[in-house]
Amino acid sequence: MGNITLKQVTKNFDGHEVIQPLDLSIENGEFVVFVGPSGCGKSTMLRMIAGLEDVSSGKIEIDGQDATETPPAKRGLAMVFQSYALYPHMSVRNNIAFPLKRTKMDAALIKDKVEKVAETLNLAAYLDRRPGQLSGGQRQRVAIGRAIVREPSAFLFDEPLSNLDAALRVNMRLEISQLHKDLKTTMIYVTHDQVEAMTMADKIVVFNAGNIEQVGSPMALYRHPVNKFVAGFIGSPKMNFIDIEETVEGQPVTCMGVRPEHLVLSDTAGTWKGKVGVLEHLGSDTFLHVDIPGVKLTVRADGNCPYEYGDEVYVSPIPNQVHYFDSIGNAVCNESIARTTASVSSISKTADS
Repeated sequence: MGNITLKQVTKNFDGHEVIQPLDLSIENGEFVVFVGPSGCGKSTMLRMIAGLEDVSSGKIEIDGQDATETPPAKRGLAMVFQSYALYPHMSVRNNIAFPLKRTKMDAALIKDKVEKVAETLNLAAYLDRRPGQLSGGQRQRVAIGRAIVREPSAFLFDEPLSNLDAALRVNMRLEISQLHKDLKTTMIYVTHDQVEAMTMADKIVVFNAGNIEQVGSPMALYRHPVNKFVAGFIGSPKMNFIDIEETVEGQPVTCMGVRPEHLVLSDTAGTWKGKVGVLEHLGSDTFLHVDIPGVKLTVRADGNCPYEYGDEVYVSPIPNQVHYFDSIGNAVCNESIARTTASVSSISKTADS
C-alpha cells in the first residue's frame, strides 16, 4: 500500500513558518507532482514525508498509521535525490544491492532481485561498471534501481532530472512514467518544471510560499486555475495577463488572462491591433511576441506562420477561452460564456486609449 495523508502539517525554521498548515491525501498508486517556484516549500514537504525533516506540528499518516515520529528507515519509503548519491568505488551491481545487503538478505536472493531490477531499467549490460563509467542518465537509473530493489510502498523523487541535459530529461521523463505504469506504486515527484508536472502527473499539487494553491489533474489545473498564480505557472508559454476594469456577471474583475494558444492572428480585423516583435521558431510551432498598446502578448501559431518582425497584425481571443481574476488574484466565473464579449470590448477601449 502507499496511501499518504497530511493533516495540518507545518514546518518552522527559526520561528519562521515555511510550511503553513496544510492537508493533502495521496492515494495508493498515484503519481503526484509537487510543483512551484524555488523556495515555495515543495522539497521541504517531501523531506518531511521521508522523515528527513521534523514536523513542527500536525500529523503524517502512511497507510493509516501515524508516521510523524517514525524514523526514515522504518517508513517503507524510498527516496531518489537530484545528486544520484552513488558510491563511486562500487559497481552498479553493488550500488543497487547495497540497501539489501544491510538487511543481511540471502546473497542468492539479492542477486536475483538486482538482476531483475537491472533488466527493468536497461542496466543489465552495465552491472559490473562503476558510476564514473556511466552517463548521467544511466547513473540516475542506478539510483532509481537502488530504490526499486527495496520494494517500498512509495517512491519520493526530489528534482531527479535537474542535472541532466534537455534530451536526457525528456528520455528520463518517459522512463519514469513507464516505470510508474509497470510498478503501479505511489510516486511523489518534486520539480520546479511545470512541463514535467503536466506530462508525468496523475495529480499536481501547486505550492507557493508554503501554501498549497491548488490540487488537481494536469488538465483541470490548465483549464480551470483557481487563481492568477496557478494560471501563470501552469502552461508553457505562460498565460498572457491584461489589466482591465470590468464587471462580469455582477463581480468586479481587474485582470483578463488568455493563453498563447487561445489567441488568433489576422491581417484584416480583430480585437487588438499590434506589431510583431521577436519570433521564436520551434519547427512545429512559432511563438510571436506582439506589442499592442499597453501590453505585450505571446501568441502561439503554426510553424509555417507567415508573419515577420515588424508586421502589423490583429490579435483576438478565442471565445470561451478567456479567464478573469479579481483584485486579489482569485478566478472569477471562468466557466461563463456570456462574459467574453463585454470584457473584450473593455480591453479594446483600453488598448485604443
